[in-house]
Amino acid sequence: MPFNLQTQIDIAALKDYFLGLQDRITSAMSALDGEVFVADNWQKPEDSKLKGYGRTCILNDGNILEKGGVGFSHVRGDQMPPSASHHRPEVAGRSFEAMGVSLVFHPRNPKVPTTHMNVRCFIAQAPDKEPVWWFGGGFDLTPYYGVDEDCKHFHQTAKDALNPFGEDLYPRFKKWCDEYFYLKHREEPRGIGIL
Repeated sequence: MPFNLQTQIDIAALKDYFLGLQDRITSAMSALDGEVFVADNWQKPEDSKLKGYGRTCILNDGNILEKGGVGFSHVRGDQMPPSASHHRPEVAGRSFEAMGVSLVFHPRNPKVPTTHMNVRCFIAQAPDKEPVWWFGGGFDLTPYYGVDEDCKHFHQTAKDALNPFGEDLYPRFKKWCDEYFYLKHREEPRGIGIL
């Protein structure tokens, strides 16, 4: 995909990638579960504040999953939300597009963790200015019964996925997630968190 500020951002390539990701996830999980995801295409009304469309795929009452959802969305708005411009003041007041995939899987077996993942591309635009874009996302596990080996495997897999891009990334992103997903009122991390 041609992503640099000297070229036009290829929205069609992004859409193809994210829809393909949704298809790969639902196909793989359907093959494991034995049941299929049902797709629902949706479109926001043109007069709504947030415009766009998407495809939500749901698997209910499966053999492995009690319920699973994998959603694709492509939305746009007239102004970046304050939560996005708080850490990126250069995007304040710009219009935006956001596209990505998110999933939540709730398994039948209480010894298998609930899992969540999302990945997004944000594009902030303003007349006569280069677009500002970035990718974001994350993933987590929330076990009902914690197993140390599973926790270690989860963190090692995340570290192994990031290491080719820089060995400093996993410690940096893990610290960020541990702080972001900390439940202050319970004085504990959400999910498997801190190892």
